[in-house]
Amino acid sequence: MIFCARRFNLYLLLTTVLLVAAGCATDKKDKKIALLRVHIESANYVNAAGKTVTLLRDKPVNIVIEPDPILTEANVIAATLLETPGGFAVEVKFDSSGSWMLEQYSAANPGKHFVIFGQWGDKLMNTRWLAAPIITHRVANGILSFTPDADRDEVKLLVQGLNNNAKKNLKNSFK
Repeated sequence: MIFCARRFNLYLLLTTVLLVAAGCATDKKDKKIALLRVHIESANYVNAAGKTVTLLRDKPVNIVIEPDPILTEANVIAATLLETPGGFAVEVKFDSSGSWMLEQYSAANPGKHFVIFGQWGDKLMNTRWLAAPIITHRVANGILSFTPDADRDEVKLLVQGLNNNAKKNLKNSFK
């Protein structure tokens, strides 16, 4: 068997250069992440451990929440920016454990609010309490929709970051 070391080294060098070039050309959008925390409203007279947060930038509203989130970005399967009459909304689909939590809390707390916190952008610079949709019924499909207190560009970054997290979580679950 004849083996040419030079040709092999040349192929190895070309392959390495192509892989490095492909790695440098990857889209930075895939590296952006976002955080999402869904809290449940607390009755301030019942729970002294509650935390007061302020929502809405135009007309601020204070809401007392449970300090620990019931859902996080780790439970997100997908996020979507929806077009609605007069604006846009965010739709977040949760995994099986997140869907179960969403169903349990929505069934047990009608009339209260889900209070949603988001963090997104470069180095997670944008931080805000985004929404507080009222719980009107049991949410059994694992999907939470809300109209955020953010502009369209911010919401695009939030949705993109949540989807990147979901891909990363899915990839890690198969390891």
